[in-house]
Amino acid sequence: CLTSDFFIEEADEWRPEVWRMIKERSDCHFFIITKRINRFLHCIPDDWNDGYDNVSIACTIEDQTQAKLRLPLFNQYPIKHKIIICEPLLEKINLTNYLNDSIIEILVGGESGPNARICDYEWVLDLKSQAESFKIDFTFKQTGANFIKNNKNYKIERRNQLEQAKKANINHRYKEAAYRNKETL
Repeated sequence: CLTSDFFIEEADEWRPEVWRMIKERSDCHFFIITKRINRFLHCIPDDWNDGYDNVSIACTIEDQTQAKLRLPLFNQYPIKHKIIICEPLLEKINLTNYLNDSIIEILVGGESGPNARICDYEWVLDLKSQAESFKIDFTFKQTGANFIKNNKNYKIERRNQLEQAKKANINHRYKEAAYRNKETL
């Protein structure tokens, strides 16, 4: 049920039941990924307070315009575990105005598919540097299908994109997040 954007309007009717199940399963950690962070306050349960211990909310952005629109809202909301996902990463993004102690991770990935737009490794490294400056965990998830590194354009098949990102060996952790020790749903 969480493979789509959990905050879509079409989910308003059944979302309370999902929140009930999430609260009951405190032994599992749930990731809710959204580009609709503007709907957050409308979509959380009455007992949310500052968030559930077993829920991470990830706000997705793909470019600087979306960062400026979504991240100020994201930062003001009561969420215990905040993740910024830059995927598909479509341009160099400056996150420094939005990074603080409440952000636990930045996750980055290029776009997949036959018409994938470019993801430049320099943009990835820049985000890694920003994460390091704030001691925020960083994960380079996937290269995308149209990847530039050292001014060379690589066409990478879907099945190899995660492996190639892992081979870059640039992920880092500053803290052991509680959710990494739980079953993740």
